[in-house]
Amino acid sequence: MHPAFSIIFFTTAAGAGYGLLILMGLFGPLGLLPSSGGFGFAGFALGLGLVTLGLAASTLHLSHPERAWRAFSQWRSSWLSREGVASVITYVPAAVFAVGWVFFSATGGLMGVAGWLMAAMAVVTVYCTAMIYASLKPIHQWHNGWVPLNYLALALMSGALLLNAITHLFGAGRPWLGLLTLAATAVAWALKEGYWRFIATTRAASTPETATGLGHLGRVRLLEAPHTEANYLLKEMGYQVGRKHAARLRTIARIAGFGLPLLLTAAAMQAGTGAAGAAATVAAALGAALGLIAERWLFFAEAKHTVNLYYGAQSV
Repeated sequence: MHPAFSIIFFTTAAGAGYGLLILMGLFGPLGLLPSSGGFGFAGFALGLGLVTLGLAASTLHLSHPERAWRAFSQWRSSWLSREGVASVITYVPAAVFAVGWVFFSATGGLMGVAGWLMAAMAVVTVYCTAMIYASLKPIHQWHNGWVPLNYLALALMSGALLLNAITHLFGAGRPWLGLLTLAATAVAWALKEGYWRFIATTRAASTPETATGLGHLGRVRLLEAPHTEANYLLKEMGYQVGRKHAARLRTIARIAGFGLPLLLTAAAMQAGTGAAGAAATVAAALGAALGLIAERWLFFAEAKHTVNLYYGAQSV
């Protein structure tokens, strides 16, 4: 598939924002995070800001962005519509929890319930985003159980990195949060490697023989291309990424997206709550952002649509 920057930005930015909201909604009501208004403002400004920018960027991929509102009516059958509905609903408990935290330094009681609802809806929204792709049967690289697991794990990883950075910047670093960040990054890395191994060792059930229905006659091969120039389907559904480029981008994703955040987070834990620790956590979050952009670009570029079988591909 042709990687569109608007969708790459949407899935990475919104995923990180929802990951941050999930963790703030889970741990804020338990009193495990600073309850000061300044800390709450920083967390919600970053989390809701990333979510809002990501959702806005997603509309740029539409031919008619002004009609995006119509997608909300198809929630019974469309994961895209469910994602839109869930994302809007998430703003309601998030606004309540944010007001309580920022203006009244209140994170428990009814405000805490709002925080837990915010976390739950953020999880639902990320899952719906993942299912937009995992529900597409013609794309073998997406239609598998690894996709929703990776989306959720990467959202929690990036959210943990952001939350760890914010707490250090406020001089309130938590050892348990550092450990959680390390664990979330390690789990996300393991799941990403599992996904890459899956798409490298398996192929879709569809073949030129099953796609054309001519398998009973023997092997099917393309005799002559249907046209002399690439059409829309080939440009959008038949995007090719060279092995060297894919290997290079995976290296960037492994080093910047997972390796460096692990090392920098561990270094921040050793450095404590001073300037060095804060700098390490910020660098870890920025490195992860770069690595996740490379990872998400590959997620789209390596996806092969079944339609390619009609244009000479032997497998997808």
